[in-house]
Amino acid sequence: MRTLRIGTRGSALAVAQTGTIADALEKAGARVEIVTIATPGDLSDAPIAQIGIGVFTSALRDALADGSVDVAVHSYKDLPTTPDPRLSLAAVSRREDPRDALIARDGLTLGELPPGSTVGTGSPRRAAQLHALGLGLTVVPIRGNVDTRVRKVRDGELDAVVLARAGLARLGRLDEITETLDPIQMLPAPAQGALAIECRVDDVDTEHLLRSTVDDEGTRAAAAAERALLAALEAGCSAPVGALADVVEDLDADDKVVMRLSLRGVAAVHAPDTDPITGPVDILRASATGDLTDACQLGRAVAAELLELGAGVLSGPEQ
Repeated sequence: MRTLRIGTRGSALAVAQTGTIADALEKAGARVEIVTIATPGDLSDAPIAQIGIGVFTSALRDALADGSVDVAVHSYKDLPTTPDPRLSLAAVSRREDPRDALIARDGLTLGELPPGSTVGTGSPRRAAQLHALGLGLTVVPIRGNVDTRVRKVRDGELDAVVLARAGLARLGRLDEITETLDPIQMLPAPAQGALAIECRVDDVDTEHLLRSTVDDEGTRAAAAAERALLAALEAGCSAPVGALADVVEDLDADDKVVMRLSLRGVAAVHAPDTDPITGPVDILRASATGDLTDACQLGRAVAAELLELGAGVLSGPEQ
């Protein structure tokens, strides 16, 4: 029996989430081996905007394409929106809770942090929505893994940090969260909480195995809508754009219950020469509902509304 080599970044979070895919494949009878691969994003402390789009995925994709591994597991939000013709998106696994989470000193919630409190994030999307809440918080840029960021709160360097709840769940650290942020306060990154599993485009057997074992139709549709919004804004995966699609019940013309997608999007527009983390921004919001089978068109429709509202050139690193 062939052993599937599954490529992943070497961070604790990446290995943990890849382990969930490996476990599912083993339960289906496959033999697997996890192979860690260093990426430019792991090797540099520079701001992501300086390193470039795909810093956490390009090395994995190259290893997959050249046959060093048979499967690559990515945090879906890290993937560039432009498809790689060498590879197939074989599966999108069932999504963890996509919301953002606060870890604050003294168990505080966002609303309980005094004005002037320092909140760390490396994401202009999060920074923009924090500023928009009007709480008088001081948002500061940070890089590093979960341990590094949380330590800044524990050591008193920061009052709080904002992280993806999904990552904390996969690391078994949900008890450290002091507040899970409602999407009304902060929309997550497109496809946050979802894993994208790729194989080579000509590896039909592996694609079939992944699709039948770990693919989740609802998550795939929701992520497709969110990323179509991102792509339509010509922003790439590093733009300050938030999006969240939910599968919801609706009634068709015959009053029969059908499942549809409800998509909300947010875009942050910075004034020229304004720092994307610490500077003021304008927040634009749009939403729409569409068919599960037309997720990409729904994403493009919400993006078009955001563009009509004034979303133009968007820049800044997402993480």
